[in-house]
Amino acid sequence: MPGPGEVKLKIEAAGVNYVDVMRRRGDPMHEPSPTPFTIGYELAGTVAEVGEGVSHPRIGDRVFVNTGSGGYAQYAVVPAEAAIEMPPGLDAVRMVALWLQGLTAILALRHAGKIAKGETVLVEAAGGGVGTIAVQVARILGAGRVIAAASNEAKLDVARSLGADLAVNYSQPGWVEEVWKLTGGQGVDVIVESVGGRIFEEALTTLAPFGRMIVLGAASNQPATVHSGELFNHNRALVGFGIHQYYPDGDLIRATIEELVGYVVDGRLKLQLDHVLPLSEAAEAHRLIENRLSTGKVVLCPWEIGATAVG
Repeated sequence: MPGPGEVKLKIEAAGVNYVDVMRRRGDPMHEPSPTPFTIGYELAGTVAEVGEGVSHPRIGDRVFVNTGSGGYAQYAVVPAEAAIEMPPGLDAVRMVALWLQGLTAILALRHAGKIAKGETVLVEAAGGGVGTIAVQVARILGAGRVIAAASNEAKLDVARSLGADLAVNYSQPGWVEEVWKLTGGQGVDVIVESVGGRIFEEALTTLAPFGRMIVLGAASNQPATVHSGELFNHNRALVGFGIHQYYPDGDLIRATIEELVGYVVDGRLKLQLDHVLPLSEAAEAHRLIENRLSTGKVVLCPWEIGATAVG
């Protein structure tokens, strides 16, 4: 039962993210995982019950919630003030596909990377949840050229279908030289970096003078070494990005989500949903993400599977 100021949500879709894998493995986090802990940051569904003092949302409203936990379930009790009404044109599956990855892509490029019109942007893990959106958002924000980088041709094909101008496979030797060739020896202005390890080190050398590398994570779980000369000799910048420190700015988050929804509705932003799985296959969802076998967003549905692809 929901308490005062709370609502009980019948969950229709829960987003699966790399941070969920980190929680499950016990990796160091920016905040602890007190036990018992139900994984799942993003959940969307229908309000089933409301607690005392709650006038909005109402029973039957379709809402999205980013709570930090509780998503891998059929029902969740959440603060009423955290519930955001789902906009027309988006179902629960697409809403969880848009929220975390969409906010990460657009805020990282706009605020951390300070992307300028006409610049060349290289997106690593371009077939992943953030990457597929970042490829498109970079173009929307004015990039002159978008280079997709991924570990296999299937993922690069996905990125090309979403508008990437050029593509490089960073699992192959010589990919750094290929980037320099593709840019006519100029290098790239902005890099969306999320792999870490060797790829981080190699990608840094493709930055043009005054270029910015936005560091979102390290999916390889491998450390990287930064040689300071790669920075000061070329006026390059490394900028860390973590979405959690943007959440307190509610006005920014709401306005940015509305902006992203508008791009989806008008067709400029396509959501790539490669795996929509039942909740019983949460372990498979983690396997796909942990081994970088998925493209786009991975979503769990605790009741039934809806559409498995979004155009």
